[in-house]
Amino acid sequence: MRNTDKIIAFMFISFLGFICILNLISKDVVFSEDENRILEQKPTLSLKNILSGEFMDRYETYISDQFAWKKEWLGIKAGAEKALMKQESNGIYFGKDGYLLEEFKKPKDQLNKNIEHINFFAEKNKNLDYYMLLVPTSVEIYNEKLPLFAQSFSQREVIDDVKRQLLDSVHFIEVSNILTDHKNEQIYFKTDHHWTMRGAYYAYVQAANTLGFKPYLINDFNQKIVSNNFYGTFASKVLGHRVEPDTIEMFEPIHERSYTVQYDGKNKNSLYEWSYLSKKDQYSFFLNGNHSLVTIKSNVINGRKLAIIKDSYAHALIPFLANHFEEIYVIDLRYFHSDLDEFISENEINEVLFLYNIVNFSKDSNLIWLKK
Repeated sequence: MRNTDKIIAFMFISFLGFICILNLISKDVVFSEDENRILEQKPTLSLKNILSGEFMDRYETYISDQFAWKKEWLGIKAGAEKALMKQESNGIYFGKDGYLLEEFKKPKDQLNKNIEHINFFAEKNKNLDYYMLLVPTSVEIYNEKLPLFAQSFSQREVIDDVKRQLLDSVHFIEVSNILTDHKNEQIYFKTDHHWTMRGAYYAYVQAANTLGFKPYLINDFNQKIVSNNFYGTFASKVLGHRVEPDTIEMFEPIHERSYTVQYDGKNKNSLYEWSYLSKKDQYSFFLNGNHSLVTIKSNVINGRKLAIIKDSYAHALIPFLANHFEEIYVIDLRYFHSDLDEFISENEINEVLFLYNIVNFSKDSNLIWLKK
């Protein structure tokens, strides 16, 4: 072996040793603000975990999550991808006009299972009025902004298929067309997987006829920007790449409304949590993020009580619906595992709205709780 080869080999081995030592002495981080998620912690070493393969799987994730100087390495990786003119990173496409877009893949069996779960629940509780609202994500509405040769499976096709399979007693609310009609407005965030409150407003207008109320006009709300430095979930997946922040717009009714909002044993009088605007997870400004159950009681007196079984897309829409229902019960099946039939009966709920974005609905395994 030539001396130069020996030097290169020595430098490479020394570098690996330095990284190993650095990882060993670095303190583990529980929560990443940049990625807005809890990081994997060191797994427990046991014979059972080793034999099952769980230890190595979790340890691999742990090393990836806790890697020393991770942010700096991601910056180097992003620089290399930019030099190679890559149009995708970690499953996120760099679209036109600053849009970050995530490919939608053809759903698997979980989608049909979720349709079955909803039909089962509706058939079991025939005395309730049911509604279904599936929201397309930004890649469907802004498909033309995908990079050249990038593809995404048709969400409209999947939404239409869900509509065909649902029982007639589940009234379907179609919002794809109205969102397309307003695509020149900021109806989705560019750096996040959610829609904006403006996008939710147009869905509210479309839903009003099916839900049986007259929607307020857009000028019946004060519209104001509450943040201009929001970096969402897509931005967290492309750390190191230059991304322009989003703004967050808030709609407040000009008519007088009061609310009592209950969750986790707390009582609030607002549908918004302002403290989140100074944190990474600014979308949790809407309804204080995810909880197993949120109860909203308004000064509307009409006897209408609505349960919303949902994902986080509902959070930007609920402030509009709260103008038309006396009580709203917001249920997240990821955390709510009580007897749902009993809960609905005890609270004299008479209407149920299923509200999901189509990507999440096609993969979420928690709707099985509708059959418990």
